[in-house]
Amino acid sequence: MSDGRIFIEPVPTAETEAFWAGTAEGRFLVRRCRSCGKAHWYPRTICPFCSSDETEWVEGTGEGTIYSFSIMRRAKPNYVMAYVTLTEGPTMMTNIVDCDPESLRIGDAVRVTYVKTAEGRALPMFTPKSEASA
Repeated sequence: MSDGRIFIEPVPTAETEAFWAGTAEGRFLVRRCRSCGKAHWYPRTICPFCSSDETEWVEGTGEGTIYSFSIMRRAKPNYVMAYVTLTEGPTMMTNIVDCDPESLRIGDAVRVTYVKTAEGRALPMFTPKSEASA
């Protein structure tokens, strides 16, 4: 990327292929269990809560809140690693982008944005809602 960021290319598997197809369309998909009703992250066929194989893809809101974050100051350029708790319930590791890292706070509302990799895949990352709507 022109700003110096380098991203690891995702390698879709049979379990995650639908997720990556969704990101290419700008859709954030989450896996939900039909047996216990819980959403889970990382997407997988077997529910990690009740071990049911009755799971399905549902379209997520693409919104959440920052649970925890760290600014990687030794990297050039600096970047933000974070755990975001999705509106649907699960918490995922991600990056917070397109923001002033010093202004971030735990509990801030965020929304998904997609960053293209060198191979053209769309990686879901998050940006503060206040800055995304500006």
